[in-house]
Amino acid sequence: MIKGHCLCQGIQYEYHGEINEVAICHCYQCKQAQGTPFATNAPVSTAAFQVVQGQSLLKSYFASPNKRRVFCSQCGSPLFSQRMDHPETIRLRLGTITEGHIPAPQYQIYCDSRSAWFELDQQTPCYPANKP
Repeated sequence: MIKGHCLCQGIQYEYHGEINEVAICHCYQCKQAQGTPFATNAPVSTAAFQVVQGQSLLKSYFASPNKRRVFCSQCGSPLFSQRMDHPETIRLRLGTITEGHIPAPQYQIYCDSRSAWFELDQQTPCYPANKP
């Protein structure tokens, strides 16, 4: 089982299944919605996804007519997106997962929109939370 929550923990969810597909999206909407150079998400079945706390805190925004982006109205954490023509699937934002296995990304999309300034490799220093 996969568990997760938003930043304020007002919304908590469970996914009763496995994540088998992970994508990195470089589209402009994802970058702007996440405030990051890309979004990492996984398509999951809505039938196996359940908000166990904070349903009333969910808010939707339609940046395009057919796709809603769902976030916490209290802390602003993006949780998932959903195309209205595919109601059986949501694209879960993997940064909100707190428990469960997440496989490595299998592919990237909208690579022509990549942030040219962002490149991460093993040579980039990685510091603990309280950087020296």
